Amino acid sequence: MKRYIIYIVMLVTALTARAGEGAEGILSADFVSQYIWRGQSLGAVSLQPTLGVAWKGLSLIAWGSVGLSRPSDTRELDLQLGYKVGGFNVGLGDYWFSAGQDPRGRYFLYQAHRTNHVFEANAGYDFRFLSVQWFTVFGGNDGLNNNGRRAYSSYFELSAPFRWVTCDWTATVGAVPYATSLYATKGFAVTNITLKACKTFAVKEKIDFPVYASLTANPCSQHGYLVVGFAIRPRL
Repeated sequence: MKRYIIYIVMLVTALTARAGEGAEGILSADFVSQYIWRGQSLGAVSLQPTLGVAWKGLSLIAWGSVGLSRPSDTRELDLQLGYKVGGFNVGLGDYWFSAGQDPRGRYFLYQAHRTNHVFEANAGYDFRFLSVQWFTVFGGNDGLNNNGRRAYSSYFELSAPFRWVTCDWTATVGAVPYATSLYATKGFAVTNITLKACKTFAVKEKIDFPVYASLTANPCSQHGYLVVGFAIRPRL
């Protein structure tokens, strides 16, 4: 995994060098009433910043989450490397959590069965009217299957965007194909049914200010969530 980090650093250097050749910066800060991820609750009121760069379909993004109303919530820092051409996209993700196998929460600990990192690969296709995505964990602090072995935890979802009553909407259905403790499933299970609405306001044509709300149901855990949030996104 150390080589993986070295490759990320090399990519950052290359993208920075291309900044004058059409590279775009990515910067935003989201505030949400609850942190819901793929139908699971991972925290209460949270601040979630994003920092990244994109160039000719290639992107590198750092994303984080920290609890505001409940500081004991697990902190998270993700690195996402992605490539998109046409409607097709592939990517690699490194998710780090302050809680997990390592009680000290060390970021630079990558040893198997000790690390708090989760490494995931994804691929998908966006047909514009429908997006199909598949994610599979290939290393790090993965979940276990019913036999107590590494589950190679996977998740797939279908998302359909549409516009209605002056808002941008997205309907999403996500499922886990087989047993894994990462998603608390014993076999195939639908874990995420979400309807999200977003309305974006512009501040002096320099800052976008999206305000959104989402209603999520997890049939597997039999839980439901209503989340509201807003983001601050400078136009770079």
